[in-house]
Amino acid sequence: MICLAVGTLLAGAEDPAAPRSPSAIVADKGGNILYVSQTTNQKVAVLDLTSGKVRNSIQVPGTPGDLALSPDRSRLYIALADPDGLIAVVNTANARIINTIPVGHTPSALALSSDGKTLYVCNRFNNQVAFIDLSSGKERASIPVTREPVDLVLSPDGKHLFVANHIPAGPADGAFTAAEISVIETKSKTLLATIPLNNGSTGVNGLCISPDGHHVYATHTIGRYHVPATQLERGWVNTNALSIIDAVKLQLISAVLLDNIDRGAPNPWGVTCTSDGKTLGVTHSGNHEVSVIDRLALHKKLATKPPEDLPNDLSFMVGLRQRIKLSGLGPRELVAVGPKLYTAEYFSDSIGIIDLNAQAAPHATSVPLGEVLPMSVVRRGEFLFKDATWCFQQWQSCASCHPSDRTDGLNWDLPNDGLGTPKNTKSLVLAHQTPPTTVTGVRANAETSVRAGIRFFRAVRPESDAVALDEYIKSLKPVRSPLLVKGQLSPSAVRGKKVFNSADCASCHKPPLYTKFKLSDVGTGVNQEKDFKYDIPTLIEAWRNGPFLHDGRAASIREVITKFNPHDEHGTSSDLSQQEIDDLIEFVESL
Repeated sequence: MICLAVGTLLAGAEDPAAPRSPSAIVADKGGNILYVSQTTNQKVAVLDLTSGKVRNSIQVPGTPGDLALSPDRSRLYIALADPDGLIAVVNTANARIINTIPVGHTPSALALSSDGKTLYVCNRFNNQVAFIDLSSGKERASIPVTREPVDLVLSPDGKHLFVANHIPAGPADGAFTAAEISVIETKSKTLLATIPLNNGSTGVNGLCISPDGHHVYATHTIGRYHVPATQLERGWVNTNALSIIDAVKLQLISAVLLDNIDRGAPNPWGVTCTSDGKTLGVTHSGNHEVSVIDRLALHKKLATKPPEDLPNDLSFMVGLRQRIKLSGLGPRELVAVGPKLYTAEYFSDSIGIIDLNAQAAPHATSVPLGEVLPMSVVRRGEFLFKDATWCFQQWQSCASCHPSDRTDGLNWDLPNDGLGTPKNTKSLVLAHQTPPTTVTGVRANAETSVRAGIRFFRAVRPESDAVALDEYIKSLKPVRSPLLVKGQLSPSAVRGKKVFNSADCASCHKPPLYTKFKLSDVGTGVNQEKDFKYDIPTLIEAWRNGPFLHDGRAASIREVITKFNPHDEHGTSSDLSQQEIDDLIEFVESL
């Protein structure tokens, strides 16, 4: 292994200045210890489940994300989800980091082979899954997947990896747009299949597999982008779903809706299956609940219903599950240990616990990870952004259309600029610095858009909440492009920067924010929008914010420059050589 840093054991009091933000958890097989990634203060807590106390706290050299525990429980692997991604290797006997292994850009999910020799890593912004040989610390294979892999599970026989791609790839102006599940064959180290989810599926967060290996379950939203977004009732903007995949035939069975007819189950995140295969648990991070589902009854009912009807059936889950309110806030990852479910409660710095064998109906308790701190204005803004309890009937949060604060990969027909004019969802990064905020400029700035969004949710909120949302959005920082080399432009991008200027791209995309802060006719309007002018978006983070153009017709920057630029309205590209085009794209995608 490559040793880059050695950590130290930190026992006792936590830093009182920072929240913990637990996001990922893993339990030892004995059910005595829970390891908890604390995202904000860059520590992993070691929680003694018997006493309910934090035994130790491991400081890590980065942002801790997903966790994996070796079969013999002697090693804990921690994904440090930063541009220069690392896997921290911890000796669980003394809670010390003994090695770190370089991986890709923002490692987001981990899985271990049954023999503990290979670590599978989702490198989110490289759009690939790496196979790491743990004896040498070397990458043995890298398999491309669709877009932003954020979770993965290994089949019980070790033959297949199922990978959750967070948002759709490709254009957004067609009849079908959906995120996908990738399937990798571990022996050949190849992509075996790609399974599209139902139309409108986006914001995929969690995966689990049944103990018998027959079914995979994925949590996500389903955006009803193909109808005007004029009403929230009955999920006519966003519904919340659990997709069920046949892990033997490698095909989607269907998605079932987790919502009730008059109350959403917003932003499903973690999903787990009990070891006896009888129960599924799903966290709803938007309204602080857990769905406890009778898995056997679910599949029995599935066999009696046409699968094409299920993604629209808000009554299907009646009698199959209980919705349990948590005492903590913002549940994320969920694990099952014996008859108990444990979840990381991000906004209350706690671990939620549900005892499925309780004599009374299952209810939730919480174990604090330390002193609960008052929320800062930015922290409260983040909470409001991801909280759906203030939305009419709790159907969605801001994060439903802006997962990870960026795009959901869909077009939406919003009433703000007239119906029949669907527009591509924009990233919120730099929104306050690059007005106007809507594609057609009907909102002069982000402050106006935030308050319009509150009204869209049919909510009346104090101005202090709108200010908190503003401050959170202002706090968002661009992520470093995976095309940069040690933080610098590659030779190709350096050449591309010269092409960017000579091809007149800079006249509309002026540094340093790469926009000109006003509308322009760029020749992309159709039908009633033929002569419309559109906002010139910033190119910063263009590498991750596709699809492009106002209606999402371009899947990539390459398509913007070549396929959809016949009159040189997106830069004078018609006379560029292939090398110049490649260099230009390299530069734009490095911003």
